[in-house]
Amino acid sequence: MWSFAVSIGVVLPFPFYYVLWRRPQLWVELCGNGVDPSHRMAQVSHALKVIQFISLFSVSSFSWPPWYCWLLFIVGQYLNFKVYQLLGESGTYYGVRFGKEIPWVTEFPFGYIKDPQYIGSILSLLACLCWAPFTYVFLWILGYLFMMKVESWEDPTTRAKLF
Repeated sequence: MWSFAVSIGVVLPFPFYYVLWRRPQLWVELCGNGVDPSHRMAQVSHALKVIQFISLFSVSSFSWPPWYCWLLFIVGQYLNFKVYQLLGESGTYYGVRFGKEIPWVTEFPFGYIKDPQYIGSILSLLACLCWAPFTYVFLWILGYLFMMKVESWEDPTTRAKLF
């Protein structure tokens, strides 16, 4: 029963991301007038990320990791940091889907790595394999791969209209 709860905790954010990607107008309307939908998505996403981490940590056993875990984690977090630095909150949290104008970015890692934020997150998760059971890390990575696929096809006509 505990493994089921951990699995749910690990994959919990992905249905949320899926619905927001596919039905952005619904989220904009739910947020209401005067509320930035990207900022609200970031708030909910951070709460869901805490649940993911607690779930994974609850089944982990900690010891000093091998050097390559440090390397994977540092490279992964660098990619995440760089994406957020270049896109900002609105660019990272579906601003374009919510009807915002997000400038096109070509600076590294964009143009060099497809889906750099997801790749960075996957590298960071692979670093966690020295502590966490494979099953849960694999589930989390599957969630990222699923969202990479979902986000690879966007119909601009389904973008939301801001109030």
